[in-house]
Amino acid sequence: MARLSSVFLGLVLHVVLLITSLLCEGTNFRHSSSRKHVVAFFIFGDSFLDAGNNNYINTTTLDQANFWPYGETYFNFPTGRFSDGRLVSDFIAEYANLPLIPPFLQPGFRHYYAGVNFASSGAGALVETFQGSVIDLKTQLRYYKKVETWLRHKSGNVGAEVTLSKAVYLFSIGTNDYMSLFLTNSTKLKTYSESQYVEMVIGNLTSVIKEIYTTGGRKFGFMNLPTLGCFPGIRMVKQDTNGSCLKEASSLANLHNEALSKLLKKLSKQLKGFKYSLYDLNSNLKLRINHPYQYGFKEGKTACCGTGQFRGVFSCGGKRKVREFQLCENSNDYVFWDSYHLTEKVYKQLADQMWGGAGNSHTVGPYNLKDLFQAHQRII
Repeated sequence: MARLSSVFLGLVLHVVLLITSLLCEGTNFRHSSSRKHVVAFFIFGDSFLDAGNNNYINTTTLDQANFWPYGETYFNFPTGRFSDGRLVSDFIAEYANLPLIPPFLQPGFRHYYAGVNFASSGAGALVETFQGSVIDLKTQLRYYKKVETWLRHKSGNVGAEVTLSKAVYLFSIGTNDYMSLFLTNSTKLKTYSESQYVEMVIGNLTSVIKEIYTTGGRKFGFMNLPTLGCFPGIRMVKQDTNGSCLKEASSLANLHNEALSKLLKKLSKQLKGFKYSLYDLNSNLKLRINHPYQYGFKEGKTACCGTGQFRGVFSCGGKRKVREFQLCENSNDYVFWDSYHLTEKVYKQLADQMWGGAGNSHTVGPYNLKDLFQAHQRII
């Protein structure tokens, strides 16, 4: 009986998501007059941005969030987002006057004029990162190429080029490439030095950016990597009674962030019309972890949902290897939702900074996302 109820709930969830998606797309973007001023939003990356693609692939619950209590606040049902509610990309879409951007793999007829979300929880820039359980970055690029083909078929080459050049492309990628080194029995750091491994990750990201550029993409948004060693699930790896952060993981994130910053500055000089916004997630999340009360939270280190020290055991929802979990009374008091992901309240604060933060500041630069969405000129 419980299994039948679970299946029924899954069917209801699918129908609700499909109807919501079709209504939003049909209402706003089916007619060319409505599409004329739309700036499309294409989203790539991992669980910080995945709106539910992993609901539709053959994977495990380690990389899925389509069960309670995920989605318990804003949506009142699990959508596949690794949070209690909305993600950064959902808020950015709202600020850009777009509907919720649907996952690419969500079944049903769809128009791509407003963009689409390719992100996959657990994904990395490297194909080998959690291979077989996620949609890696290069596969996400392949899906994007399908959308490009669809746009050229529907709008013609000139119309598609206008759409793609006006569009904003948001990335959150790399976290899993480094976390997987500590969560699996990986021997990669015995084969490669830290700097060589970072070069591999950055190299794959670079090739994807350049591929999108060749299709007409010009405006890119990036989140750098958070302080990985301070995630509740990574703190537990150290098995330190003091619960200190895992320095090795945070060090790799810092090396990645330095390389990412250098890369984007280099591309802005090499590629004509290339504009970017780089958000310092690392520093801004660290502030909330270490000083939660200053940002309206009560708890910065322990997750709202999970079990064990810091609720760092990835058991939220009771459908993973460990079934036991505790759930906090109010997710708005917490920075972390589960062992590796953030609450909606945090995501909104981050999105606000990404959207309206002063360009060339320590928070975001050289442009913010509002600047990119409002840069309507055709630049190819």
